[in-house]
Amino acid sequence: MQEELNKYPMTEAVREAYQAGEDDETLEPRVLVDPGGKPIGRFRDGDYVIFYNLRGEREVELCRSLLEPDFPYFPVKKDLRLNLVTMIPYHQELTARVAFSPEEEIRDTLSETLSRRGLKQVKISESEKAVHVGFFLNGKIREPFPGEERIAVPTPKDVPQFDQKPEMNASGVADAVIQSLQDPRVHFWFANFANIDVVGHIENEEAIRKAVEAVDTNLGRCLEAARRAGVITVVTADHGTAERWLYPDGTIDTGHTASPVPFILVPPRPEETSLWKLRGGGELTDVAPTVLDLLDMPKPPVMTGRSLLLEKPIKESFGRHRVLVLLLDGWGYRAETYGNLIAGAHTPVMDELQKRFPFTTLEASGEAVGLPKGTVGNSEAGHLHIGAGRRIFSDRLIIDRAIREGRFFHNDAFLWAMRGAKREGKSLHLMGIVSFFSSHGSMDHLMALFKLAKQGTVENLYHHAMLGRRGERKQSGARYLATIEKELQDLQRGKIVSVIGRYWSLDREENWDRVQKTYRMLVYGEGKKVRDSG
Repeated sequence: MQEELNKYPMTEAVREAYQAGEDDETLEPRVLVDPGGKPIGRFRDGDYVIFYNLRGEREVELCRSLLEPDFPYFPVKKDLRLNLVTMIPYHQELTARVAFSPEEEIRDTLSETLSRRGLKQVKISESEKAVHVGFFLNGKIREPFPGEERIAVPTPKDVPQFDQKPEMNASGVADAVIQSLQDPRVHFWFANFANIDVVGHIENEEAIRKAVEAVDTNLGRCLEAARRAGVITVVTADHGTAERWLYPDGTIDTGHTASPVPFILVPPRPEETSLWKLRGGGELTDVAPTVLDLLDMPKPPVMTGRSLLLEKPIKESFGRHRVLVLLLDGWGYRAETYGNLIAGAHTPVMDELQKRFPFTTLEASGEAVGLPKGTVGNSEAGHLHIGAGRRIFSDRLIIDRAIREGRFFHNDAFLWAMRGAKREGKSLHLMGIVSFFSSHGSMDHLMALFKLAKQGTVENLYHHAMLGRRGERKQSGARYLATIEKELQDLQRGKIVSVIGRYWSLDREENWDRVQKTYRMLVYGEGKKVRDSG
């Protein structure tokens, strides 16, 4: 076994890190070095880089540090001119080629429909989730629509991990909702409580319980304010997390789940409750049509989702409706209590809602949110489908299909990078997440890039791996690295030359000290040295 490990230096280094108490998510950088201790495979002027991650909102900060010569947040190498390819569009201002552009423009979303009707809407979240209630909910459109206000409540930055402050700023989100509900000009509110999703990815059962209870408490505050304002409230979620915290063998699963999510309709007047009826068999694409139905507005023809309302009171009985959607990020629904940290928490508000008010569940994973069959949900796909009101093929599905059909291996952006590196005698760097389950990327995509690099006879091929625990079994990173190092040896081409935890690489809150750690690893080879096995 030890002889096998010696063939895979990065795999061995990460297993040693586990023994020293490190984990995948926050792994300090490891850098491959030659016999003289010199780092191998650093980014050099003119090199070509393929960032094979998906999504993009967590990838932008690192890309900016690598591309902008006048980058302002920490010192960067002025003469580093990289040729970058991103798997999908991360941001329109990045000077990068894009391998897979969207197959369709997502228009006529819930937010755009309300805007066209002249209705004022307010989106509220912690800054940690601002991109979801803005960019993804609006169909991957960054700028607010006319009449749309976005309120980002600052996420605490005084702790390294949120299990040390599991309440995060849920009270601040609730405060903003309560204040905004006093504005009679607003007809639609959408608020996200981030705690369960964010804290649920950390292996700390007590912290997750506190996160669930913080959400429940502030949910109650918002519901009371909505009742006073005469506003209909919808309580739902985008995917599951902590309701299925254990694998069947009892080991901990800190990832997302394939569970359905709750959908509860709370009218402002108790006497109205019996007049509302919901159907079953719904999915997240039904949320937007339901909101429009509540507002007595027709849905756009492009929305294939269906309203969940079977019965509602006559509008004239209670006047024009206004609607608040409270999204409890990561709150999956599961009746079984084994490994269910939500069921084990003290949640009197949510318990009462499910007993007293119209309640159903929505599918929030797999094909229902444009993902491969059987895969877990995530915040990106969840918010996108809630806002779009129809199924949108995910980037993962599009790329998987391109690999199956062979088009991946003729992609112009990939061929540009590989041919450029070979023609100019430069290195080709593949950089991204190492995971079968992450919403940020796939091992299948990386393996396809390795195959393409061999076909293109790329000489200097280097892989820079980012590890993460989300959705993975404990210490899974080393197993994936072993798979990659074996593949590269079989191909007789390339090495893993850097490994780092995604905590340092995939930031979206301008924690520039984290991004700088990744930058200096990639460019200067800073990190714990791992000797190349030859």
